[in-house]
Amino acid sequence: MNEEIILEEEAIAEEQSLELARLATAITKRPIRGLPTLKPPICVPPTISVREAVERMNEHRVGCVLVEEDGRLIGVFTERDVLTKIVELRRDVDATRVEDVMTPDPECLTPDDGIAYALNKMSVGGFRHIPLVDQTGRPVGVVAMRNIVDFLVDLFPHEVLNLPPSPALSVAREREGA
Repeated sequence: MNEEIILEEEAIAEEQSLELARLATAITKRPIRGLPTLKPPICVPPTISVREAVERMNEHRVGCVLVEEDGRLIGVFTERDVLTKIVELRRDVDATRVEDVMTPDPECLTPDDGIAYALNKMSVGGFRHIPLVDQTGRPVGVVAMRNIVDFLVDLFPHEVLNLPPSPALSVAREREGA
């Protein structure tokens, strides 16, 4: 009986090791362009108003727009910028231009960089969005934290999507019945 338990524990450990290797391979070997939920970037000129930029973000359901001039990336304007540079400072969304509140010269990656590089930049820099550019600096995409989370869920759908309900949510708050 003791030997059966040991064999079962070894099998579980080996299975976990294989899953970890699969995850490591997926995020270190696969380029960002391999993320299935990437979308083309939403680009705006620097002179657009904050209101117009936010409307575009809402229309396309994205957390940022890339600011470009003459086909080159010059900045990024994010939902965080809206909160910290517009709302908190009570700036006029119609009178404020994106170029006045964008993050200029943001850190960028290329679509051929690895997913692990995107995770590293996001973790170390505290970013939720990283612009993707080609060799000439032209914006070609944005990798968002959501893209990576969706990718990880696709790698482990059974483990993530089949979790039991939270015990805290399954307790009735009010007495039911008569």
